[in-house]
Amino acid sequence: MNTSEDKLIKAFENKDWNVIKTHDSWQIFKIMSEFVQGFEKLSKIGPCVSIFGSARTKPDNKYYKLAEEIAYKLTQLGYGVITGGGPGIMEAGNKGAKLGGGNSVGVNIVLEFEQHPNPYIDMDKLIHFDYFFVRKVMFMKYAQGFIVLPGGFGTFDELFESITLIQTKKIAPFPIVLVGKSYWQGLMEWVKKSVLNEEHNISQNDLDLFAVVETSEEAVNHIHDFYQKYVHKPNF
Repeated sequence: MNTSEDKLIKAFENKDWNVIKTHDSWQIFKIMSEFVQGFEKLSKIGPCVSIFGSARTKPDNKYYKLAEEIAYKLTQLGYGVITGGGPGIMEAGNKGAKLGGGNSVGVNIVLEFEQHPNPYIDMDKLIHFDYFFVRKVMFMKYAQGFIVLPGGFGTFDELFESITLIQTKKIAPFPIVLVGKSYWQGLMEWVKKSVLNEEHNISQNDLDLFAVVETSEEAVNHIHDFYQKYVHKPNF
């Protein structure tokens, strides 16, 4: 065994992922460990709804307050809340879940410039990930619904991946709710005008895969009404 292989084996034994990540063939072990950790923890949390939105949203912002309100109301119907574990809308979601006495889950991503876990996550339900794609699998698999408040590219990524997976029948359908009509209006108009009617890149039925609402009551009721007809279970 050469020196390079010795170094990799020692790094794996010591969980020195920075060394392992420089070698593609060994990187799979780090990826596997994140999947195992996520599956083991999240398989025990019960029915939950994921709340997405910007990490930059401040506590005095109306959408922060709306996310907190939605999370609280979800807990009163027996749901826990999953967020990305950081500040902004994520913090608001965990705060509302904590105030409501429900499970408050955080799937945090390790980044150079952000983000630290918010203080409202149940510490036994906090998981740290290095890989965005592993983290997104956890959102998709263990959430019974997505509530999406105003956010940036990360929020759009999570939104459109979920719609795509349902559209292509790669996962079971679940409710997706966009909150804040004024924020989403321009995007929805473009989707209908350009994507649907001009270029025919989606079908009319695809627009039924999500709902756009304004109030916390509408958001929570959309989730609740869906599960009057379907059972709670992992999505794939």
